[in-house]
Amino acid sequence: MELIRLNKELYEKNPEKYLDDVTKLERDAFTAAEACPRERFAARLSVWPEGFWLLYDGDRLISMVDGFMTDTPDLSDEMFADAGLHNPKGRWQMIFGVCTHPEYRYHGYAGQLMRQMLEDAKADGRKGAVLTCREAKLHYYAKFGFHTDSVSSSQHGGGMWYQMRIRF
Repeated sequence: MELIRLNKELYEKNPEKYLDDVTKLERDAFTAAEACPRERFAARLSVWPEGFWLLYDGDRLISMVDGFMTDTPDLSDEMFADAGLHNPKGRWQMIFGVCTHPEYRYHGYAGQLMRQMLEDAKADGRKGAVLTCREAKLHYYAKFGFHTDSVSSSQHGGGMWYQMRIRF
């Protein structure tokens, strides 16, 4: 297994590969309503590749965590849609997606990426990290130290979302 925190130099060596990999994994891991479309991933990768933590098994992307940095303390649907809202010096690490290919679930791969992302965010001087999740995942993210803030106003993918936060 190889864990990669993407960066501009690495991304620019093979942008189509990374775009194909993250788009495919997202499609395989989420419902159609929740999955990020290819064109949004293209924008995200071109603006903030350093917001992608990727885990490969050989040439196959099996798990990822992605999200950008901002000074805004709450995650909004606008952030999912507009990669330009990224602030590389932002105090908060937003987490847009945590996913693992269905064939690789229940082996701790997403947890490995979450721990690395939190370690990197803390080392980068962030104030903390914020995510939204479904009720069924509240206990999972609590294991990493996240606390439930509130019911989120997010309409992303339909249904009810909860905002969770960890402070460093």
